[in-house]
Amino acid sequence: MTDISFEPTALDARDRALAAEVAEQIGAFLVALRAIAEEKDGGRAISLLLLEISQVLLAGARLGAQRDFTPRSEYQPDVGPEPDLDDMRLSLADMLGGVDTYGFVFDPYVPEVVESQLSDDLTSIATDLDTGLRHYQEGNVAEALWWWQFSYVSSWGNLAGAALNALLSVVAHDRLDAEVVVDADQVAVANEILGEGSADGR
Repeated sequence: MTDISFEPTALDARDRALAAEVAEQIGAFLVALRAIAEEKDGGRAISLLLLEISQVLLAGARLGAQRDFTPRSEYQPDVGPEPDLDDMRLSLADMLGGVDTYGFVFDPYVPEVVESQLSDDLTSIATDLDTGLRHYQEGNVAEALWWWQFSYVSSWGNLAGAALNALLSVVAHDRLDAEVVVDADQVAVANEILGEGSADGR
């Protein structure tokens, strides 16, 4: 359990409304991530993951913009063991294949490229989010808000941003590199029509 120094946060109606909205977004993300892993449709997975991570990052940004939340108890309540997401992780790794491993800078102010796997990072994000969601579902709203906010700043926000950038890079290479090939083919056809493809250039 996590030992923290704290002044318990008194939650108002706006805080509780925020918690409800974040819980809904996080619940939707977790369901979608499992569904993507189960479907194993590599053709759609990248775009879907890009969408889902973008949406959950919005929830994180909202939490990051709030005052610091502090739980009611000095020790984090036990919500049971972490969910077993290893099958999901393996399915994601198998589906992502060659694009699973990527490099990113964990701290832009201490630039050092770190190698990671999208499947590992997505599973880690899901674990962090699920912990807060279980606190929320047990009625401990203050603990849920604190945990989501703390873990966003310390862990899953950075991982989600890196994963988003990696997925966007995959999409960019897929689309932009394809366009370059198409343009080259069009030039070749045009040159042939104009007679500019002959050996002497005429």
